[in-house]
Amino acid sequence: MDSIKLNDKQLALIEKLGLIFENGLQPASARIAALLLVSDKLELTFDEIRELLNLSKSATSNALNLLLSMERIEYITKPGDRKRYFKSNLSDWKENMKTKFLEFDKVHKTMREVLEQRPHSTKDFNQGLEEFINFMEFMNREIPVLFKKWELSKK
Repeated sequence: MDSIKLNDKQLALIEKLGLIFENGLQPASARIAALLLVSDKLELTFDEIRELLNLSKSATSNALNLLLSMERIEYITKPGDRKRYFKSNLSDWKENMKTKFLEFDKVHKTMREVLEQRPHSTKDFNQGLEEFINFMEFMNREIPVLFKKWELSKK
């Protein structure tokens, strides 16, 4: 395997981005997701990832499996090579965003059900929940409009 090197700026970016990605990911998964965006090489093997991030085999395996299950990364194979090459799933970002919007809609509708079953005795809490639901409904209406506007701006 060709030895892959990361410069100081890349290492700092991986750490910075990793901290951002930790919102919803374990630290090892967050660092791998960041590495696959920052690395000069777009496809990395298990061993390259493990060595570059100084992770144990089990931490690397668990993190990769989590990222794969979340569809944050994908892998390819190459003819005559038994290794898997992991890469960022960034190319599918539009489809992933649409999926997130659908999940957002599902959450907002479920939160509306929660509010409907809340007791009237928790007025302040219910008002906060109502405001949160109203915000989610607003975002649900506006995000598709913004997406279309962005698409039109590229032409």
